[in-house]
Amino acid sequence: MILVTGFQGYGGRSANPSERVARALDGSRIGGARVQARILPVDFAAVCRLMPDMIDAEGPRLILSLGLWPGEPMLRIERMASNWSWFELPDNAGHRQNGRVIADGPDGYLTTLPADAMQAAVRAAGLPCRQSGSAGSYLCNATAYVTLHHCAQRHPATHAGFIHLPYLPAQVAELQDQIAIDGAVEAHQRADYASMHLDDMLTGVRAALAAAWTESQAQAT
Repeated sequence: MILVTGFQGYGGRSANPSERVARALDGSRIGGARVQARILPVDFAAVCRLMPDMIDAEGPRLILSLGLWPGEPMLRIERMASNWSWFELPDNAGHRQNGRVIADGPDGYLTTLPADAMQAAVRAAGLPCRQSGSAGSYLCNATAYVTLHHCAQRHPATHAGFIHLPYLPAQVAELQDQIAIDGAVEAHQRADYASMHLDDMLTGVRAALAAAWTESQAQAT
């Protein structure tokens, strides 16, 4: 089974593309594997509790968590997760984490998903994709770290990783309207206008998951 997670909206935004992609994939099959989606709250304490519980209960073979990176123009595969959070804005519970994700955990983990193969598959599908060495310092990084830490401790055969997604076009349109209403900065001062259509995000994530599943099955045989 493949577990895909997305996040609820946060920071006053109308939607989160990761939630929409995860919900669209729920119940589908990729490479013969069933996809099960779960939507996470934008809540540090809840995520630190929920991810290990879900992994234990569902026993997925592969885990892909999704999140939004404002301004990213393409699918971005994260190669590592750091044991450090520095929330520049509060989560939806009002918490601003500033410190280690897991007090006694190692400083970081590398993804256990085949990032090179996934990137190649997304590009072969005609969509832009890159890899990154930093998942940031907000909840996306914390989720990736908690997931990889729990798998390393309890489920070493489970492969896990994270992909950041761009804005949806409608979100950028809303952002432009809000900038005009606020009148605080000129539109050209903003650098987070990149977006991608939901259908393209779905195509790219499916391609990445298919490549990851194929490689995980090859390693299991």
